[in-house]
Amino acid sequence: MRAHQIMTKQVTTVKPDTTIADAANTMLKQHISGLPVINAAGKLVGIISEGDFIRRAEIGTQRRRARWLKFLLGAVRDASDFVLEQGRKVGEIMTPNPCTVSEDTLLEDIVTTMEKNSIKRLPVMRGDQIVGIVTRANLLQAVAGLAREVPDPTADDDHIRDRIITSIEKSDWCPSGLGVIVHGGVVHLSGIITDERARQAAVVAADNVASVKEVHDHLCWVDTMSGLYLISPEDDQLAAAG
Repeated sequence: MRAHQIMTKQVTTVKPDTTIADAANTMLKQHISGLPVINAAGKLVGIISEGDFIRRAEIGTQRRRARWLKFLLGAVRDASDFVLEQGRKVGEIMTPNPCTVSEDTLLEDIVTTMEKNSIKRLPVMRGDQIVGIVTRANLLQAVAGLAREVPDPTADDDHIRDRIITSIEKSDWCPSGLGVIVHGGVVHLSGIITDERARQAAVVAADNVASVKEVHDHLCWVDTMSGLYLISPEDDQLAAAG
């Protein structure tokens, strides 16, 4: 999937001379956490987000540094902090030159950019013009949309079993002696694991196969050094109940 397939097309923007109060009220009214900043020519010049309102004089959260630290950081840093904490216009506290993506940017690249730059939103550009915005909420909506079950015409138990085995066996964490039994869409996994994360991965892999209704974990954990052998938590609970 690409940016244009999940982006929000109706983007609310502000100008550099918009007041801080107006920007905050816009974000609250529209339930959004960030606003692209557009200049008079319609070009993107910055972005303002919730994080820009954390250190503000109005709420008494401005930085209070010791004199020795102010001396070490220098007057330029002190002046910069003063503007961010006391500024009254969006242009004074916004993040300039924000990261952007194009309409054809792959979701994988969008997520990588978000993680690398620790940001929650990316304006989508067509040349110099902003045509949308991708946020974490858009990614969540994409996951929810793709997660809806789609009927599988070949979803009999044998096909389900084959797909689960194919999915798990190609991984490095595949349980030893993997066994997969499927009956009526209900899956039973068995085998030997040496790391609990492999258990979770195997259950997720099986659960992701179309038409699977339930996954039962019978994977046994073995300590390779001592040979200690533990049955699965599910089997342990069944044994205790019986």
